[in-house]
Amino acid sequence: MGRILVEKDVEAAVKGGSVYAAGGGGWADHGRMLGLAAVTIGKPELVSVDELKDDDWIATAAAIGAPASTTPWEMQGVDYVKAVQLLQEALGERLSGLIIGQNGKSSTLNGWLPSAILGTKVVDAVGDIRAHPTGDMGSIGMAASPEPMIQTAVGGNRAENRYIELVVKGATAKISPVLRAAADQSGGFIASCRNPLRASYVRSHAALGGISMALALGEAIIAAEKRGGPAVIDAICKTTGGHILAEGVISRKNVVYTREAFDIGTITVGSGNKSVTLHVMNEYMAVDDAGGGRLATFPAVITTLSPEGEPLSVGQLQEGMQIFILHVPMDIIPLSASVLDPTVYPVVEKAIGIEIARYALAAKA
Repeated sequence: MGRILVEKDVEAAVKGGSVYAAGGGGWADHGRMLGLAAVTIGKPELVSVDELKDDDWIATAAAIGAPASTTPWEMQGVDYVKAVQLLQEALGERLSGLIIGQNGKSSTLNGWLPSAILGTKVVDAVGDIRAHPTGDMGSIGMAASPEPMIQTAVGGNRAENRYIELVVKGATAKISPVLRAAADQSGGFIASCRNPLRASYVRSHAALGGISMALALGEAIIAAEKRGGPAVIDAICKTTGGHILAEGVISRKNVVYTREAFDIGTITVGSGNKSVTLHVMNEYMAVDDAGGGRLATFPAVITTLSPEGEPLSVGQLQEGMQIFILHVPMDIIPLSASVLDPTVYPVVEKAIGIEIARYALAAKA
C-alpha cells in the first residue's frame, strides 16, 4: 500500500536528498517550502510503481538549471503544479503519477505538491538515485529515442518579467536544451514536467525505490544529529553503504558558471601527492588522485560533507574549508537505463574534458 507523506517526512526527504544531491540538486529551503506546502494543503501519496496499472501515464517532475546565488531565479510551488497541468493538456490524458529525474536538496520533493493538489501519485522511482547535470541523464533511456516527447517548463522571476510557460514537443535530445535555455532566461531555475511514459516502461527503466532510499537516509541522519558530526557521517556511510574516500582542506576551487546554465570546473582537496581532485559539472562527476588515477566516477554517489556531516553543494565550498568526500560505489545502488546509456556521456565529457563513459558503463559489464 501507498504511504501518505507527512510533515516529518519533509525534513527526512531534504536531508537524505541533500546527500544524493552530489554537490548540486537545488536548495534545501526550496525543498522544505515544496514539502511543507504539500503536506499542509493535502495528502501526497508515495506508491510503488507496482501499484499502478501497466498503461497508466507517469511523467517526470524536475527542476532545471544551476541556480547560483548570483542569478535572479524565482520558482514557486504553483510552477510545479502548472507544469503538470500543461503536460496533461498537451497529452490529452490524465497522469497517474510522477517520478523525479534525480534526488536532491529540493528535487526529492518535486512531485509532492502536484500529488497534494492534482492527486498524481508520488511514484517511488527516480531517473537517477543521485543528481546529475543533464536532463538526459534522468530520462530513463529516452535520451537517444527518436520518439516525440512532450516537455513543459514553468517559472521565472516575476519582478523582472522573466516568467515563462513553455510546451515543447520533439525528440528528447532536441527539446531538452530548449528547456535549459528557458531556465537561463527565467533567471537560472525553472520547474518542468516531461516525458510521459507508461508505468510498464518506468518499471523496467527507472531506478526503483529511489525516494524511499532518500527518506530512510534522512531519517538516519536526523536520528544521529544529537550525537554530533562524526555520528552523522557514520550514519550516512552505514545507511548508503558508502565510505569516506578522502578528507582534507580545499586547496583550490576553480568553478565557473556558463551560459548553458552549468557550473563547470574542479575542486582540489589536500596538497602534494595526497591531494584529490573533484571534477564538477553542477554535481561531482569524478574524483581523481594526485597522479590523475580515477578513484570514483558518476553514476556512483560522490558528495562533500562538512565535519558536522552536512552535505555541501559546490556553491558552498571555499578554499580553506575542511571537507570529507563520500563515495557510494555504483555497484551497490539501483541504476536506471539512462545512466547506462552511452549517448548521455559525450556532452559531459566534452564540457569537463575527462573520460566518464568508460568507467560508468563498466557497471553494465
